[in-house]
Amino acid sequence: MLENIVFIELKRRNKDSYYHKGTYECDFVIKEGLKISEAIQVCFDMNDDNRKRELNGLLEAMEKYALKHGIIITNDQEGEIQIKKKKITLKKISNFLLET
Repeated sequence: MLENIVFIELKRRNKDSYYHKGTYECDFVIKEGLKISEAIQVCFDMNDDNRKRELNGLLEAMEKYALKHGIIITNDQEGEIQIKKKKITLKKISNFLLET
């Protein structure tokens, strides 16, 4: 359900969004012109059970599209993770929805 909320919000913002599938999966990659500009992963709760899966999907998309920053949207978690010179921001869905 959280992924659907993010998808609808991306459409409302007129973002051209796609799904990335390689070895791993990333929920949304945002295309601006001919270039992928953002990678977004969505999970209700980032925990020990799903952390590796969620990060692997996002990092794979970030590597493929040469992105230095990625976003994980969660129900109520915030923070930052640094991995391999990549910055990943954990963002609450409420804050994501309030951005313009």
